[in-house]
Amino acid sequence: MNISEILLNNNMNYMDGNNREIRAIYNAETIRVYQAYNNIIADEAISLNKFGKSFSMNRMTWIKPSFLWMMYRSGWATKQGQDRILAIDMDRIGFEEIVVNAVTSIFDDRLYSDIEEWKNAIKASEVRIQWDPERDIFGNPSKNKRSIQLGIRGKILQQFNNKWIKRITDITHFVQQQKKIIDDKKLDLLSLPQEKVYQFIKLDESQNII
Repeated sequence: MNISEILLNNNMNYMDGNNREIRAIYNAETIRVYQAYNNIIADEAISLNKFGKSFSMNRMTWIKPSFLWMMYRSGWATKQGQDRILAIDMDRIGFEEIVVNAVTSIFDDRLYSDIEEWKNAIKASEVRIQWDPERDIFGNPSKNKRSIQLGIRGKILQQFNNKWIKRITDITHFVQQQKKIIDDKKLDLLSLPQEKVYQFIKLDESQNII
């Protein structure tokens, strides 16, 4: 059983009884993921609609479909080096290729026969998958919902940047507006992205997605 089969089974609920779902904004062609960067990297990305020379292609970068998890991680665009929030609409087939090639950040005996096999897979893989507690608007962790993070490097990262990114939008101003609403305790004015549980595209085996 590979990771995509586990995700597809039982409405993507698996391991430890935790509700691990990919929730995102998506349409027939693209899925939205989020990243946070400094001004230099963000300005280049907006200008080029891809990451430029200030972005390191030599290390792992993490993409996150959950808006609220990105807000928790970046402190609603207040943390140093994470003060620009980018919404990246990427090709769904590329996203699914990332998922199907992922190695879990912790050992899972449903995927690997022993620890050594998992460690070898970690070393060889260009994709890491990690599940962290989903967050509410105040950064509090959910007790039973987990959000996916995907770390990518190497050739997968190059494909992400050069092929799979379809549109990059700077949503920093929107994020700042929502943070002010929360700080002012005017929660009835809050406007959050409407994410839904992701449904995998069922492609034939020759495309190596499912």
